[in-house]
Amino acid sequence: MSSLQVELITIGDELLLGFTVDTNAAHIARTLAANGIEIVRRTTVGDEAGKIALAVREALDRTGAVITTGGLGPTSDDLTKPAVAKIFGREMKLDEAIATKLEERWRARFPGSRFPATNRTQAEIPEGARILTNRHGTAPGIWLEDEKGRWVAMMPGVPREMRGMLDEELLPAIKSRGKGEASVVLSRTLRTTGIAESAIAELLGPDFLGPRETELGSLPLAFLPGVAGVDLRVTAKGLPRARAEKLVSEAMLKLSGRVSAYVYGEDDADLAAVVLEKCRVSGLNLAVAESCTGGMLGERLTGIPGSSDVFLGGVIAYHNDVKRNMLGVRGEDIERYGAVSEQVALQMASGVRDKLGADVGVSVTGIAGPGGGTPEKPVGLVWIAVHASEVKARRFHVGGDRGEIRQRAAQAALEMVRRALSKG
Repeated sequence: MSSLQVELITIGDELLLGFTVDTNAAHIARTLAANGIEIVRRTTVGDEAGKIALAVREALDRTGAVITTGGLGPTSDDLTKPAVAKIFGREMKLDEAIATKLEERWRARFPGSRFPATNRTQAEIPEGARILTNRHGTAPGIWLEDEKGRWVAMMPGVPREMRGMLDEELLPAIKSRGKGEASVVLSRTLRTTGIAESAIAELLGPDFLGPRETELGSLPLAFLPGVAGVDLRVTAKGLPRARAEKLVSEAMLKLSGRVSAYVYGEDDADLAAVVLEKCRVSGLNLAVAESCTGGMLGERLTGIPGSSDVFLGGVIAYHNDVKRNMLGVRGEDIERYGAVSEQVALQMASGVRDKLGADVGVSVTGIAGPGGGTPEKPVGLVWIAVHASEVKARRFHVGGDRGEIRQRAAQAALEMVRRALSKG
């Protein structure tokens, strides 16, 4: 049994130039996968009729099922409809009912102003097309299908409009074509931090889930490294939901048993939320002292709804005077060991704990770069300390540019707090 396979084509010069991040493709892929529909190829093309037509024609030849986003607006660079209509040998015709609705919508929003004639192009529809109603914007979606059952579904590129149309119109249309027992594409993710991708691979070894010829061993296992850590994603494709859920659950249990020391959650888990919940359950509150992260750790914590019952606040001790005057770090220790040192990190954590009356104090001090490093203290050196039931500091050397070093430092600080609370 196999899931329905489709190709996705996102259209727009702004995507190719990098001015707009293609969030539509990710949302469509996740939504379709959850409904047993597999995206087998993603393509991005610019606002050029010939390239749009070529991409759609090739995709139709491969799968016979294509979704496009973008190029349905009223301006000269919106060329998707006529390009696709030409592939199907259809003429473009003005739909007066759609044109009237567009004009009514315009006059309701801009009373007294003239309805632009260019907006009427949004009401031009290929002959024989099915309309996918847009309840969130102006450009209607289009479903075109030929005598062989091959189809192209065109949706707007505006994310809010696309998401509404996907849920309300396109997904039901695709599901209505399904035959036989429904299958799914089901993924679950194990989130780890504090261990490198290669180290996890070595820890698991080859064929960890089992021989490739077995059902469990055949499940794809993806290693997904990022700034926050390494995600392990298991996917089951083309199986009935109950069977897919059973197999993926078995795989997750087996994986978590091997790498449990580094696991902080599953799927969309946020380490900041995990830390806050651990504090909440233990009746503890938390305060932070930050140097190189400059408030990023506090932002991670306050980004979680309801954090105010646990997180008291923090001190951005960027200048050494603030470390001394606000946190009580001894000036002689800064002079002797430097601001990026175990001694200073420990005093910062204890200082903010005492200053704000917290149960747990955590501090971060480091060299984010790109300058300021030395052979003894290179860029990426970070000291983190946590003062909970006891006070401990740990040295890290993280990679990346300035932004990535700061993000990795904040994640490492949260992980230190998680581990400290897990022990006691």
